[in-house]
Amino acid sequence: MSRTERATLAGGCFWCTEAAFKELDGVESVTSGYAGGHVEDPSYEAVCSGDTGHAEVVLVEYDPEALTYEDVLQVFFTVHDPTQLNRQGPDVGTQYRSAIFTHDDDQQATAESFIERLEAEGAYDDDEIVTEVEPLEEFYEAEEYHQDYYEKNPNDQYCSIQAEPKVKKVREQFGEAATQ
Repeated sequence: MSRTERATLAGGCFWCTEAAFKELDGVESVTSGYAGGHVEDPSYEAVCSGDTGHAEVVLVEYDPEALTYEDVLQVFFTVHDPTQLNRQGPDVGTQYRSAIFTHDDDQQATAESFIERLEAEGAYDDDEIVTEVEPLEEFYEAEEYHQDYYEKNPNDQYCSIQAEPKVKKVREQFGEAATQ
């Protein structure tokens, strides 16, 4: 049995990010939650207020024999716009910021190097990547009704407009690694 690695990522609404990562072979689980703030055990309502400092995040648990941390980062930078400061699409506020919360020094170095490489390649034209990279201090699991939201609410209009394109993008661009 292989070991499990973890990545904690903030790329806007956690429903959308969770749905995209669940498409990948090698991903064992994706949990929506909150990280990066100063309030212990925050509620969704508190995080939405923008006063907790937390971002909506996903904790991705994956098999490193099937996916590398760089693979996870590649998907992350494909399914959100890392040049938008404190927003993704219609969602605005620091709780929707682009951030990578690292679990160790290796992840920190890999994430920083990955971003430097994207910028050197001009991956986002002249737009600067604003993704924060910082050590994960605490992950707080979101309320149960947020878990697997896209799967549980296939007719939700927000999911149809925001999550479905991300899921399709993962299937198209990472087809051999995507579960279908």
